[in-house]
Amino acid sequence: MARPSKARAASEESSALSSVVSDAPETAVADTAPKGTRGTKRKRNVKQQVKEESEGENDIEERPAPVKKTRQRKAAKVEEEVEPSPKKARKSKKVIEETQEAETTTVDAPPTKAKVVRKRKTKEEKEAEAMPLAARTVGHKLFIGAHVSAAGGPPNAVQNAIHIGANAFALFLKSQRKWANPPLDETHSINFHENCNKHDFDQNKHVVPHGSYLVNLAHTDPERTKQAYDSFLDDLKRCEKLGIALYNFHPGNSVGGDRAAAIAHLAGNLNRAHKETSKVVTLLENMAAGGNVIGSTFEDLRDVIELVEDKSRVGVCLDTCHAFAGGYDLRTPETVQKTMSDFNETVGMKYLRALHLNDSKAPFSSHRDLHANIGTGFLGLRGFHAIMNDERVIGLPMVLETPIEVRDEDGNLQKDAKGKDMEDKGIWAREIKLLENLVGMDVESEEFKEIEDRLQKMGAVERNRIAEQVEKKTTKVKEMEEKTKAKQTKLNFGKAVPAKKGKKAKKEEEADQSDASSLSALPSDNES
Repeated sequence: MARPSKARAASEESSALSSVVSDAPETAVADTAPKGTRGTKRKRNVKQQVKEESEGENDIEERPAPVKKTRQRKAAKVEEEVEPSPKKARKSKKVIEETQEAETTTVDAPPTKAKVVRKRKTKEEKEAEAMPLAARTVGHKLFIGAHVSAAGGPPNAVQNAIHIGANAFALFLKSQRKWANPPLDETHSINFHENCNKHDFDQNKHVVPHGSYLVNLAHTDPERTKQAYDSFLDDLKRCEKLGIALYNFHPGNSVGGDRAAAIAHLAGNLNRAHKETSKVVTLLENMAAGGNVIGSTFEDLRDVIELVEDKSRVGVCLDTCHAFAGGYDLRTPETVQKTMSDFNETVGMKYLRALHLNDSKAPFSSHRDLHANIGTGFLGLRGFHAIMNDERVIGLPMVLETPIEVRDEDGNLQKDAKGKDMEDKGIWAREIKLLENLVGMDVESEEFKEIEDRLQKMGAVERNRIAEQVEKKTTKVKEMEEKTKAKQTKLNFGKAVPAKKGKKAKKEEEADQSDASSLSALPSDNES
């Protein structure tokens, strides 16, 4: 029998292999398939499986409708291109569903606030506000007023002074709480002169601007000195343009440094400022606080004035609240006379050029600067009666710095519709009339006693509140001093303490010293 050829054998082997492959399971095909075709087959199988799972899930849970079709198409396109594994496919599907759910969720917009429409004041309302709260007392020997607002420019301060029936006034020449300020408007200067002349305000005597609270001419730091001096000098030059001759300011603070050096530095700055201006008299205000604050004693004021070269350019503005809180009693005619005598002996009455009239919420010598309305504080109405009837204050500008916030019977501040503290400038108008009427009034009269009692009742809540604060602070300070003393005693424990000498020992020691001095007084051999 003839042998088959090699070609025929190969053909039969190939057909046999094909029949085996066709009869094998699909998984076997995947395992034995060539490398190039194996991945393609797996992708088709996974895709088919994901599709079936997706269809099954859609039968159970309905997918929320997407808001934007573009995002849905984009998500589907990404899903087709990536063709993840079944596990990743389920995760991707969950992310897509959460995204679509977030897109369909609507967020409630915040309610829009109703626009506040501010009602403009009518002409009648403006005229009513401009009407004086009290008529000015013409020809009175006392010139009493208040520290009024200069908002809109110094000329407005004149109108505000007239509004409360004042014959003197104080003002800020610029913002007292910032360093940089625009220059004085020339129009304001012209109008200020016109208003003062029209309403008979003597700018040389009865207008006393207040300096900035930021200025500390006693600070020895060069940078701080320049900043404070420039602001101070600017105020003096504004005074000259406005025709004002008096300028009141706080002396400053030594900031923990040497007190004598700070006072000398302050006086040096005044000398510089006096040379750069022509006529303004700078008034040192006495202060309430002690410690590093300069001006809390009459001796401080004296020491500054002694170092000022041009004595005609310096003076004092005496604040009644500051003096009382600083330890100078003003509650009775006798104590007023005593304080005035002390001022005259220490500083000199010729330097008293103005007064700030304020009662004190804080007790005597508390060193707390808390102004109260006239007669409602610890100083009391009798003290002001004595001051108003003192001939030494006649002709001086006397300025109220009392609070004008409205309070209820319990002492609580009242708020307006905007939530701001309510103010009543009528308080100043009434206090001016009260002080003017004290001249010649008998303190033992029923009229005076009725006013005194009423004012004391008005201020009782505030006095008690502040008195409690002061008492707590005083107690705390004493406790700290006792602890410090006890600690020092403990540190000194065990050290040798010199024994106290009795009377006999002291006499013997004095006798020995006397003998020694007698011997030393005898001439020596060389001197003879």
